[in-house]
Amino acid sequence: MVKVDPLAAKFSSDAYLGFDFGNKKIGVAVGHAGTGIASPLQTIPSLNQVPNWHKIGQLIAEWRPLGLVVGISRQQDGSDNVITPRMQKFCRQLNGRYNLPVHQIDETLTTFAAKQMLFDDLKVSAAKLWAVQDQLAAQIILQSWFDK
Repeated sequence: MVKVDPLAAKFSSDAYLGFDFGNKKIGVAVGHAGTGIASPLQTIPSLNQVPNWHKIGQLIAEWRPLGLVVGISRQQDGSDNVITPRMQKFCRQLNGRYNLPVHQIDETLTTFAAKQMLFDDLKVSAAKLWAVQDQLAAQIILQSWFDK
């Protein structure tokens, strides 16, 4: 009889990590191409507006993703907003550090949608909302990418 490790799915070759980039924190989600389902994973605080590369590296080593998906925020008319260049820099840094494909997807209003779901629909407290809204936004970003 073959023993199956319950965490084996964690190390499957079809994992992707999704990121909701922000200056103060980065939401992270994980999903598998085989199922096409994304789940919130964690929120990583940034250090003086610099991504915590150590934590991100740990997640990449742990999940061994095939690729990374980053939400890119733009104005309603499609032009760049103030944070768009920082998001694009984050994408280049991810690719350069981890040599993985980085897919960009429009993230317009994902954080708003996450806040609305958590606060209005689930009645999550404001303190808890701040802690989890970004990982839920990352889930929405990654799920949108899977759905395309």
